[in-house]
Amino acid sequence: MDDDRPDVLLTGLLFYDLVLTGLGKPPTPGEEIWTAGMGSSPGGIANLAVAASRFGLRTSLATVFGDDFYGTYCRNVLAGQEGVDLSLSRTAHGWHTPVTVSLAYGHDRALLTHGQEPPYSQDALIGDPPEARTALVHIEAEPRAWLAKAAANGTEIYADVGWDPSQQWSSDLLDQLSLCHAFLPNETEAMAYTRTDSAGAALGKLSELVPVAVVTRGGDGAIAVDQTTGEYAEVPALDVDVLDATGAGDVFGASFVTASLGGWSLSERLRFAVLAAGLSVQHHAGALAAPGWYGVDRWWRSLTDPELKRAYAFLAERLPKDPGPAITYAPVTPPARQY
Repeated sequence: MDDDRPDVLLTGLLFYDLVLTGLGKPPTPGEEIWTAGMGSSPGGIANLAVAASRFGLRTSLATVFGDDFYGTYCRNVLAGQEGVDLSLSRTAHGWHTPVTVSLAYGHDRALLTHGQEPPYSQDALIGDPPEARTALVHIEAEPRAWLAKAAANGTEIYADVGWDPSQQWSSDLLDQLSLCHAFLPNETEAMAYTRTDSAGAALGKLSELVPVAVVTRGGDGAIAVDQTTGEYAEVPALDVDVLDATGAGDVFGASFVTASLGGWSLSERLRFAVLAAGLSVQHHAGALAAPGWYGVDRWWRSLTDPELKRAYAFLAERLPKDPGPAITYAPVTPPARQY
C-alpha cells in the first residue's frame, strides 16, 4: 500500500522577502546606495517549504497569509508554482503579510522587517497534526503543544533553533530535544546552548541529547553524529561565490531530511545538504534559490573537478532519472497581472 502521508510538515511565520544584493558596504544614515541586484520571493517558513517540495517531498505547510498583495503572491507561488499543500494554512483578513528587506553583502546580510504577530498560533493552525513522516521545526523557549502530538504520532522531528536576542541561551530549551530525532543548529548556537568553546565539543554534548546531531559551520562545512548507526561525518563547504546567504540554512535542513528519508549514509546526507546550501547562495532570495533535483543534477553533470567528482560519486546512483523541469528563480518584481 502506498504511503500517502505528508513527507514533511512545516509551520511558522511567512514573510514577503525583498533581497538587495551587490552592496559594496552596508548603508549609513543619510546615504543612498544603488545596488547591482534584486530579487523578491516568499520567505521565512516558505524557505523550508520550497526547498523540500523541489526535492519531491510531499510538503504540508501551516502558516498565515495576509489578504494583501504580498499574501496573494506568496500563496500563489507556494501552491500554484511549487506544489506545496496549504490546506492547514489560513488567510487573515485585515492582517498584512510581514515584509522583510534583506541587504546582502559579503557572506552575510542585514534584515529589516515590518510586521505583526499573526492572529493564529501554530497550535491553532495545526490542531491535531497529520501523521507526517517528518516535521521540520524551529524550537523556541515556549514549547508548542502540537510538537508533542506529532512525535506521539510517530513523526520524526528535525529541529533547528535561532539566535537568542537576550543572549541568555537557556539550556532549558534543549529539554525539547527529547521529542526530536535530529537537531541542526549552527556552531554559534550550538556552542552557546551547550556552554562549550568549539563546534566539536558542542556536537559531543548534543549527541547525548538527540539521536542525530548536526552542527553547521558556514564556510567551514558541517559535522554530524548519528547515534542510531554509529556514524560520524565531517564535510567541507563548497568553494562558491556568495550572492545571497538568505535561507541557506533552511535549504541545508530540507536537503538533509530528503537524504535521510532516502536512507543515505550520514556522510552522503551531510555532503548533499552542504551542496544544496552552497548552490542556493549563488542566487537571489532564499525560497526561490533552492536548487531542487534540477539544480543538483545540472551541477553534477557539469562537474569537472576530479576531487569533487570522487567526493560526490554517490550522486550517480542517488539522482532521479528525471530531475524535473527547470526551476524558477526569484523575479526582480512579481508581475502584477498574475495577482
